[in-house]
Amino acid sequence: MDSIKVFSPGSITNLSCGYDILGLCLQNRGDEITVSKTNKKGIIIKSVEGYHLTKDINKNVAGIAAQALLKNINVNYGFEIEIKKGIKPGSGIGSSAASSAGTVFAINQLLDSPFSHLDLIKSSMEGERFVSGSYHADNVAPIIIGGITLVRSIESIDVIKLPSPKSLEVIIVRPNIEIKTSDSRKVVKKKVKIEKMVQQSANLGSFISSLYTEDFDLMSKSVVDEIIEPDRSMLIPEFDNIKKISKYSGAIAVGISGSGPSIFSLSNNSSTSNKILDNITSHFEKLNIDYDGFVSKINTTGIKILETK
Repeated sequence: MDSIKVFSPGSITNLSCGYDILGLCLQNRGDEITVSKTNKKGIIIKSVEGYHLTKDINKNVAGIAAQALLKNINVNYGFEIEIKKGIKPGSGIGSSAASSAGTVFAINQLLDSPFSHLDLIKSSMEGERFVSGSYHADNVAPIIIGGITLVRSIESIDVIKLPSPKSLEVIIVRPNIEIKTSDSRKVVKKKVKIEKMVQQSANLGSFISSLYTEDFDLMSKSVVDEIIEPDRSMLIPEFDNIKKISKYSGAIAVGISGSGPSIFSLSNNSSTSNKILDNITSHFEKLNIDYDGFVSKINTTGIKILETK
């Protein structure tokens, strides 16, 4: 194999009750990444389509993640990367993670897969650190492993794949503004009252239980953010109203996707999902707020190989 094209999907993280540790892989938004072997050693980003991003391998997350991966292996050829962005940077559904994870996954395939999923997560985190200023694996883990994941540790990478109820769907609506992850992380309080921490821990534990039992009433009570959402929601136009509309329309839960501005809702019924999306988008249209919205099943397999040569 000399060339491979992959679809690297988007993701939502935190899921309100699991800041920096919970992530969910989306099905129908993502980047297409083609990686080809070259005779000359090194990494080249040949093209980036869709959004204006640098091709500098030291400033583009795909190049940064690829370099991190290749430090751990000796090869006598190089790699050329082509990126077709399907996720807007700064949208809160894992744009940088999709590029980072998709690139290292593709390179690993061309190397005959010497690296494990955990190795790929570790390398991808270098791209995440570049754009956010800190290491976190909540976006890249579900993209690489698929489904819903919990990051237990980033010291020695430890990721748990959780059950994905078949009926569970995600509704994503993004007001057309950009919130940089690094900026969004600045509004997060450094100190939290012990009472809030206790409640958030209870929410996280009961959410995980709801995935195993498919108890959507419990899920509704669990996907609640006691700590981050009150501050971050101020950065997102109409967040409180969208949350009310979504819940009134039958959503199991509503919250901020990643660092925002995308807002996620959960549903276990397709007609309810479409109703939620329709009602939210109608609200934005009345206010002349530009937006993007879609419904997605949970992608349980992660990155998909589209073509090999």
